Amino acid sequence: MTLRQKALLVHLLTATGAVFAMLAMLAAVETKWSLMFLWLVVAFFVDGIDGPLARRYDTRTNAPVFDGVLLDLIIDYLTYVFVPAYALFKSGLLPGWTGWLAIIVITFTSAMYFADTRMKTKDNSFSGFPGCWNMVVLVLFATKPDFWVSLVLVAVLAVAMFLPVKFVHPVRTKRWRSVTLPMALAWTGFAGWAAMVDFSPGNWAHYGLVLSSVYLVAAGAAQQVFYGKEG
Repeated sequence: MTLRQKALLVHLLTATGAVFAMLAMLAAVETKWSLMFLWLVVAFFVDGIDGPLARRYDTRTNAPVFDGVLLDLIIDYLTYVFVPAYALFKSGLLPGWTGWLAIIVITFTSAMYFADTRMKTKDNSFSGFPGCWNMVVLVLFATKPDFWVSLVLVAVLAVAMFLPVKFVHPVRTKRWRSVTLPMALAWTGFAGWAAMVDFSPGNWAHYGLVLSSVYLVAAGAAQQVFYGKEG
């Protein structure tokens, strides 16, 4: 297989995320939340491996007819934002006006963030919360906090998208990667298991989800505290 063919296959792998997004949406429409999240976890896994493969096979040079960055952003918006926002609204975790407010805030701010040319820092972290609402909503499904807690969390993270606070990329941020990458893989495993058991209360995976989520959210800010703004 030629390098050009391998590069093209990477684009095709990325594009499968659109299929997983549709399968997740169909499950969400039928309120099959566990199935929806399982498809989103699959999409999350694909999103985690297609970037390193794209860099390895240099898709920009060897398969330039497709814009891998644009393709990735389109699929990320579907799987990270659109489907999870719908699930949060439809599930009743945020009832009445709070649900409407949440989906408007999430979809609008995320659209602006995904188009923001300043979203990446020099060390390949994200500047501001990177719109990972799939992770947020899954944790809310698992923990089922009071709706005011969920609403405040949505508001805080929406604002954090445009603040100069770092959020680490599990693969591309080199500092602490030996911890961050395993933590992201652990989060994926906890998420998959929690969805498989239909978010049963008290499941051990919920504790793992919360702990790994706290690390992934706070690691970038901690690096800024310890190493400065560019740290």
